[in-house]
Amino acid sequence: MDLQTSYLVKNFEALSIEELYACLQLRSEVFVVEQNCPYLDIDGKDQESYHLFLYANGDLAGYTRILPAGLSFSEVAIGRVVTSPKFRGKGLGSILMQASINACFDLFGACDIRIGAQYHLSKFYQSLGFEEDGSPYDEDGIPHIEMMRKS
Repeated sequence: MDLQTSYLVKNFEALSIEELYACLQLRSEVFVVEQNCPYLDIDGKDQESYHLFLYANGDLAGYTRILPAGLSFSEVAIGRVVTSPKFRGKGLGSILMQASINACFDLFGACDIRIGAQYHLSKFYQSLGFEEDGSPYDEDGIPHIEMMRKS
């Protein structure tokens, strides 16, 4: 099946109730339920962030949160990177991240981008130009590592 993809980026105020519900539902489905990781996903940063929705054949297939410099890190950051379980294994992770990188540049100009990546995905992020920056650390029982993509 060929997937037709598109994405959109909105600030918090521009989100419809349905879009907000869809992104929070996907984040909860994967980060809390699937990864068995109870944590406070709604952390007060959504209101100051941009939200990227990746659609495949009209369905929400992925999502990222783009944080301005100074909100989580001194650099612009991409977080809450998630692909819907029903769309995994179709190459959408790369499409999602490349769209997010492009959105960072569109929103903030040429900039360094920091992520807090799950450690087992570091090779994937390296394929997109990110480099490990620091040592692995535990976040909610899952090994993570900070990574940086220089502009």
